[in-house]
Amino acid sequence: MSTNTLASPNTFHFSINMIQEEVRQLIETGIVSRHQPIYILWKYIPAREWLCVEEELERSNYLLRDRIGDLIASQKWDND
Repeated sequence: MSTNTLASPNTFHFSINMIQEEVRQLIETGIVSRHQPIYILWKYIPAREWLCVEEELERSNYLLRDRIGDLIASQKWDND
């Protein structure tokens, strides 16, 4: 995932938009499915970054048991 460093090199901040974009890329490449729970993403995010991602998801009112599709529900489809 892309990161914006703040105060120190070990401090990461992820916006919900950054997380959603990364998840869209994982879906487009077929690595994850929209039907899987959000917690499956920990496999694809470095451990040192996961806590920050988890905190941002919580701030944005997402539960780890929610579906990935809920996380990117605002996605627009060109072929609709």
